[in-house]
Amino acid sequence: MASLITLLVSRADNNSNDNSKDLCTLETCPIQDSYFNYLPSLAANSVFLALFSLSLICFLFQGFLSKRFVGFTIAVCCGCALEVLGYVGRLMSHHDPFNQNGFLMQIICLTIAPAFMAAGLYLCLSRIVLTFGPANSRIAPLSYPRIFIPCDFFSLVLQALGGGMASVATHQNKSPNTGDHIMVAGLAFQVATLALFILLCADFAFRTITRMRSLGASEALDPTHAKLRASWSFRGFIVCLAIATICIFIRSIYRVIELSEGWEGALIKNQGLFIGLEGVMVIIAMVVLNAFHPGLCFREGYVKENTEVLRQETGAPRQRWLASRRPQEGRIVSEKAGSGNASDNENGLATA
Repeated sequence: MASLITLLVSRADNNSNDNSKDLCTLETCPIQDSYFNYLPSLAANSVFLALFSLSLICFLFQGFLSKRFVGFTIAVCCGCALEVLGYVGRLMSHHDPFNQNGFLMQIICLTIAPAFMAAGLYLCLSRIVLTFGPANSRIAPLSYPRIFIPCDFFSLVLQALGGGMASVATHQNKSPNTGDHIMVAGLAFQVATLALFILLCADFAFRTITRMRSLGASEALDPTHAKLRASWSFRGFIVCLAIATICIFIRSIYRVIELSEGWEGALIKNQGLFIGLEGVMVIIAMVVLNAFHPGLCFREGYVKENTEVLRQETGAPRQRWLASRRPQEGRIVSEKAGSGNASDNENGLATA
């Protein structure tokens, strides 16, 4: 009997220690014992919550208004919605930093949200390649989403799986290290995917500029979309897409380093770094894409003529451009082939 009582008391003590954070309050325990090791800022998290909520509303409205780039709109809206949930979790933790639910809500949602945003970035590159001309790219325009979207999905699955495992382990008072390692693997794969994306973007830009200098713009670029390329909104979108990509890339590198230290590491306990390298980087990416939404930027100067008008107005220059792409076939490019290819590219952009 005495040994049984001793065993029960021992188990009670262990349970008490395992759930010590749940029993704590700001009045009874030091903030260093919380999940964050600091009190999440009410002002900063409120601002991020408001900005991501506004960005989400803007993306929904812009997507409805433009009726183009549906995939992009869905991706960034999912990302912004997760950011909103994540900052709701951080606000919950401001009032009770010892509450497990708020901590898990923010760390999982804010970790996986940019994976959706990255998918939106990947969907834009194929349209940009079509606008300048596929001859300037090493790979076919449709190959970009076919390569990067599955990679992004794989990264997202790893991050979500790791976050779920870490959450379950934490609720069961077990170590979340296994789930954390899987999350880090997903983030690292996302960083590698973004790095490859940036390299291909840079390569496309370099090849386009090189061919323009050697052949001239009229031969190096697709003449169909000359008016679109000249529009200030399209040029602004190119700059903003680059800014958004770099911001998401910087943020992802930071999160890999942060989470690789575990949930008790030094970086995860530094609120200033989190605000600057997580919150600020991601909101900049979303704000610039709100300012230059592709569905609206591609509309200005967009060629929507039917096949007959397109054949009459752009058939000859487009045949010359196609001939420069395939010199060995230049003499047999017919008027019918030129107008057919023009229609294919236009349909690809119009349905984006």
